[in-house]
Amino acid sequence: MGISRLVTQPTYPELVGKTALITGANSGIGFQQTLQLLQQGTNCYVIDRQLGNALQTLLDRYPQQLNFYRCDLSQEDQLQQTVTKIKQDLGRETMAFLLNTAGILDGYRPTLETTSQTWDTFMQTDLKSQFLLVNAFLPDMIQNGHGKIVNMASIAGLVAGGGGAVYTAAKHAVIGYTKQLDYDYAAKGISANCLAPGAIDTPMNAADFAGTGAMAKAVAQQTPAKRWGTAKEVALTTLFLLSDGADFIHGVVIPIDGGWIEQ
Repeated sequence: MGISRLVTQPTYPELVGKTALITGANSGIGFQQTLQLLQQGTNCYVIDRQLGNALQTLLDRYPQQLNFYRCDLSQEDQLQQTVTKIKQDLGRETMAFLLNTAGILDGYRPTLETTSQTWDTFMQTDLKSQFLLVNAFLPDMIQNGHGKIVNMASIAGLVAGGGGAVYTAAKHAVIGYTKQLDYDYAAKGISANCLAPGAIDTPMNAADFAGTGAMAKAVAQQTPAKRWGTAKEVALTTLFLLSDGADFIHGVVIPIDGGWIEQ
């Protein structure tokens, strides 16, 4: 994946010098969110289980703006330790933006093929980690009088068929949690919104492109736009939600799905 040069004239000047925390930054949507924010001049604190070549390139290119923390979000102890380290590194700064992007897909397994352990692992990663990170950074946002939270949902949070039993349950819960979060704290300067991607070409969906890519082609044909979306398209929508132009957008779910749920 190519990485663009440094941008000297950001699209959203209000993002310059702000701080953002992004989970799942090693690949896919999280990586693109990180890249786009770095190009806007935002200081990024990123979490992932892995550090791949593309993210390492960003670390080398933006040494003053990017901080990486290795953490498995399914392990609550690791997450709490990582939060402590990030807060130490932040010092007196306040986290302006929280992007809860990380997630794992359950292979479309129905409930009878889902074990209790699998349920807990997916719920911890796709839902509870968002709750824990919000509670870790929300108090400082409230004290600062401003903060924006973007939680990653999915079309699986709106309709059935976008995942299996636990993934669909988790993503529906993300949407409900985000709406309540915004309802409770909007008057304190906080906005919380959801993104609901559909068929996005990311490593998480690599299995659909395996072999002849028959599954990927079928999904494209079932999508009104007749194509898969890109991680960059999701990231650019994220930038808008973080910008001043979105200050009066509260508790919404934005489908980025090529028209999938309009059918």
